[in-house]
Amino acid sequence: MGTRLYRVEDKYRGTAQEFYRLQRRLDTVLRADLNENDRDGYSVASLYFDDLRDSCLAETAEGCNDRRKYRIRIYNDSQDVIKLEVKENRNNRIFKKARRITAEDLRRLADGQCIEASCSAEDPAFLFNTAIRTRGLRPKVIVAYERKAYTYAPGNVRITFDRNVRASRRTEEFGRQGISYDFLDGGDSVLEIKYDEFLPGFILQLMETGNLRQTAYSKYRLCRERYEASAFGN
Repeated sequence: MGTRLYRVEDKYRGTAQEFYRLQRRLDTVLRADLNENDRDGYSVASLYFDDLRDSCLAETAEGCNDRRKYRIRIYNDSQDVIKLEVKENRNNRIFKKARRITAEDLRRLADGQCIEASCSAEDPAFLFNTAIRTRGLRPKVIVAYERKAYTYAPGNVRITFDRNVRASRRTEEFGRQGISYDFLDGGDSVLEIKYDEFLPGFILQLMETGNLRQTAYSKYRLCRERYEASAFGN
């Protein structure tokens, strides 16, 4: 087995005008993500899970260097592709384990039941099953947003603009259309840049505005705290 490659993930805040200008620059030189369904990008909805102690939320709030997030993700309000993901964060680098699951798998996991999995810790279903059995892993919140994404093969670069981040506590409705969401206050857009070992210099030049602010932005944390304003001292 090869060495696991953890990717760099840098996040930035900026104004809508700054992000618009950056997107226009990237449109001319980078390839758009294959998930796009129109020029504005595509929609993402994720069902996030946490344990009985809300360990994922606490570790994110505390900035722990070694933590995991558990989620199920769909695109464009469709269950044609359902992804089960465990995202590991270690020393500000990320590694994502993902696989496709069925609608029945989604229903079972959302009900706190295990699904068929291998015996490998590289299988996100195995990690979900373990956390369900030992820590009471359950759905906590739906996080949704619109995404415009760009890719560049050298360095495995992926640049995403996420906007209109919103939340719903009605986790039982995940995967349905017409869910009622609550929008965040002043924290509804973020730019993320992910890459392996290097970021090409010309992309650095394209992204330069002088005003972008690096941030530890977490959609999951913000959406949970949308309903739990007193959590962890906020």
